[in-house]
Amino acid sequence: MFNLTEELMKYRPFDDKEKRDVEITLSFLKENNNCFDRSNLKGHVTAGAFIADKKGNILLNHHKKSNMWFQFGGHCDGESDCLNVAKREVLEETGLEDFTITSNSIFDVGIAHIPDNAKRSEPEHLHYDINFLFIVDAHNYVISNESLDIKWVTIDEALKLVNKDDYSMLRMIKKYKYLLDEKILSSYDELNW
Repeated sequence: MFNLTEELMKYRPFDDKEKRDVEITLSFLKENNNCFDRSNLKGHVTAGAFIADKKGNILLNHHKKSNMWFQFGGHCDGESDCLNVAKREVLEETGLEDFTITSNSIFDVGIAHIPDNAKRSEPEHLHYDINFLFIVDAHNYVISNESLDIKWVTIDEALKLVNKDDYSMLRMIKKYKYLLDEKILSSYDELNW
């Protein structure tokens, strides 16, 4: 079973920003019992997947609530196995079942500020985003009611669509490009940046 604290302890961050986010996430896990549940109003762990193929194409989600393009994912809703949550979210949001998880290791760690939502009685809080890299061969998918659109794009197209302030998403695109350029995408056990 995936243990987030153990995985974060052995994870190698890509840059200084991600290193800080890993440290903050570890502190959050240590200081909170209900860190995987929305009932924690300070914040909670979320999980998702950066979906791509081996040819330089990325599947992006135009999220309905935020009206922004990014990876697929969502709330853990009490489940501490972030890898299972990511699989569940990909199935719910894309219908994709046939994908390869390149490694059980984390692909990216980011912290997102979520503004208050009066309609849902949710105060401003943080999402501690844990993302994995999922590789697919087939480019078929379905669009869920959580998305305005889903589409396959090149790396350059993704960089134009993604919000320039979404540092984590931009970093995942950079990591994916690195894996392609270095021809190490097909298999890796642990990311060595």
